[in-house]
Amino acid sequence: MRIFAVYTLARLGLFAGVYGLIWLALGRTIEWNAVSALYTALIAMAVSSVVALTALRSLRGRLAEQVAERAERAKAAYEARKSAEDHDEPAPGEGRPTR
Repeated sequence: MRIFAVYTLARLGLFAGVYGLIWLALGRTIEWNAVSALYTALIAMAVSSVVALTALRSLRGRLAEQVAERAERAKAAYEARKSAEDHDEPAPGEGRPTR
């Protein structure tokens, strides 16, 4: 899960950096209020998403590998439990086991 935290922090840092650059570029030319801050955040979100596609490619690849490995382990554990449960079932005609 460490790679998830690193990737998330990198995305947040990228967003904050882009937001700051937009704020610096437009800081004196527009009047800042809630609406302009929201529009700036939306623009920063779109720009940082595009930049993250290339800048964070290696982190995203490692995260995808980790998620795939975890899903494979969960699938194997599920199959093992399902197989063990199938072996506990009585054969047809034997009746139910007493508990």
